[in-house]
Amino acid sequence: MQRNLFITFEGGEGAGKTSVLKAIGERLKEERIEALLTREPGGIEIAEKIRTIILDPAHTEMHERTEALLYAAARAQHFYEKIVPALEEGKHVLCDRFIDSSLAYQGYAREIGVDDVLSINEFAIGKRLPDVTIFFNIAPERGLARIHATRSDEINRLDAEGLAFHQKVYEGYEEAIRRYPERFKMVNADQALEQVIEEVWGILNPLLG
Repeated sequence: MQRNLFITFEGGEGAGKTSVLKAIGERLKEERIEALLTREPGGIEIAEKIRTIILDPAHTEMHERTEALLYAAARAQHFYEKIVPALEEGKHVLCDRFIDSSLAYQGYAREIGVDDVLSINEFAIGKRLPDVTIFFNIAPERGLARIHATRSDEINRLDAEGLAFHQKVYEGYEEAIRRYPERFKMVNADQALEQVIEEVWGILNPLLG
């Protein structure tokens, strides 16, 4: 059993990461496994305020480089204020999105360049990558259909992007997986929520004990 892991959940819009993370958190409590659950962008006050700026649907004029830098800034504050202390206390950390989101969304889909976005994020977090990343694999059109069916009253700036953008995000994740195959674990997110939860739990339970 490996101890004290930093685990991230990644995937496109509508992949179900947040719902699964909540369910996994309940199971960890039942098993008395000490863990911190958090999210990006956000997780702490400063980063949540940055999140509001980034995702505001009114901010359509935001330049892609501004977007990338804001994500990196929110990540740095969240990482050093919340994630690092939890890891140092011996807790597992499970985070909804982390650096791979920036590689896929800003580096690849926004066409800034994966290497450039990787560089600013390595500066932001001191090159500390997750130990394990769960990728919620679902076709972009399926994920967007879920978003518009269940969250039509709270569509954020990224949700509102067209299908072509989200297809590029998916390709960006494929690039991240090619770069870091040893830490990515794939799950089929295009199935019932309970099935996805069981698949994720099957991956995490042996690791977390």
